[in-house]
Amino acid sequence: MTVALQRIDPDSIRAALRTVFAGREYRWRGTSSAWLWVTDHLLRALEWLRELRISSPFRYYLLVASLTIILGALLVQLATVVRRSVRSRAPGPTAPRDVPARDARWHLAEAARVLAAGQIGEALAHRFIAMLLELDERGLITFDIAKTPAEYVAGAKLDPRTRAELEQLVDSLYRHLFGAAPADLTTWQSFDRRAATLVTDAQAG
Repeated sequence: MTVALQRIDPDSIRAALRTVFAGREYRWRGTSSAWLWVTDHLLRALEWLRELRISSPFRYYLLVASLTIILGALLVQLATVVRRSVRSRAPGPTAPRDVPARDARWHLAEAARVLAAGQIGEALAHRFIAMLLELDERGLITFDIAKTPAEYVAGAKLDPRTRAELEQLVDSLYRHLFGAAPADLTTWQSFDRRAATLVTDAQAG
């Protein structure tokens, strides 16, 4: 018995396969259209790269080198951002417990140190703070590092004459420290003497 094999048309096979796989049981579930779009374009890009490598190797390797450089730059930038973020969150060094309090005596010593280095404006600032701390100890002002020198004049518990002297010291400090007015050793001696006199007068009043 002889069986004759019938030639099957390829188009009919493809049509049959499309009909079979169009059934509900062959449909993928849970795959979003966005993901399908991404995968489709990714496959197209890979296919384009493959064709480019065959048709123009020079352009292909030039493109690959450029993309590699861009990726490396992005990774370096990302590492820099991460490192800065970690450093900003890291706790700063704690002050040693044996550091002396910055009281009036400390500021007087600091004023003498910077004065010896020729920094007269900074010396005037330390002398002014030392005077404020002495007045604070006597309850005549409330020292607050956030206040400006001029703000102490209005809130000071001083008699009119001593208050006027404090205002003149503030003006002198502003003029030499912020106004770039020239200051020499005579300026320092006068400021130091007036600050000491103000504390004495305030205590006597």
